[in-house]
Amino acid sequence: MNILALILSYLTGSISFALIVGKMFYKKDIRKYGSGNLGATNAYRVLGIKAGLIVAIADIGKGTFACFLPLILSSTINPIICGLLAILGHIFSIFARFKGGKAVATATGVFLYLSPLGVLVGFGVFVITLTFSKYVSLSSMLAGIALFVYSLIFEDKIILLLSLLISVTIIILHRQNIKRILNGTENKIVQ
Repeated sequence: MNILALILSYLTGSISFALIVGKMFYKKDIRKYGSGNLGATNAYRVLGIKAGLIVAIADIGKGTFACFLPLILSSTINPIICGLLAILGHIFSIFARFKGGKAVATATGVFLYLSPLGVLVGFGVFVITLTFSKYVSLSSMLAGIALFVYSLIFEDKIILLLSLLISVTIIILHRQNIKRILNGTENKIVQ
């Protein structure tokens, strides 16, 4: 059951809801539009708000589901490992030639299982930053940093380490966005 939990965690993370929603309901491969990213933000920009929300909720759900897999399968694997595998699956999807999204929503789902209050703090920072800056990328990075700060104060060392790893990963995956923000060419959300 342990090996099955690990495999299913990665495969669950690898399910690209942005690709599925785009192809099934809009007849578009979103890898060919916008940023080409297989995440909720690109789905929103290319397919609209409804598709973006569906993808975001599904990506969050797969992160949380992966953490529940050890319980579902009566496995002794730590849910954190399953969550990490889901995040890796999202970034490097076996179903999309090892390309994927930036893992913000999937990581949110993992932390929804591990630290719900930390997610609430991160979400608050995300909403405030998005309201004032209109940059989803900046909002995502600052939400990750807020989760890390919350973990630094309130969580144990393992959650703290995981939040640091995820925050750094999100910033690295957004390095092109950072350059565009600094150059003034990053896309803002449209109200």
